[in-house]
Amino acid sequence: MKFTAACGSGLGSSFMVQMNIEKVLKELGVSGVEVEHSDVSSISPGAADVFFLARDVAEGVSVDAKVVVLDSIIDMDELREKVTQTCRELGLI
Repeated sequence: MKFTAACGSGLGSSFMVQMNIEKVLKELGVSGVEVEHSDVSSISPGAADVFFLARDVAEGVSVDAKVVVLDSIIDMDELREKVTQTCRELGLI
């Protein structure tokens, strides 16, 4: 299973979200999920099972995978809620 956090340039924002997703997965006791970060233009079919995107870039992305849209990339409560919900939907918890 692979989660990818993506932002416009694939640098700071997506790396921060990646680290926060890893933190939430650890809190949940979820293992076996690879988390990486990328720029939006590198998103391609099959590159990940789930993409986490900020709302401002999500509208321009069309991919055949689950997309989780974040209203705020710095809101840990929102991220925790959406990662938990995604893990439940995927049967990881």
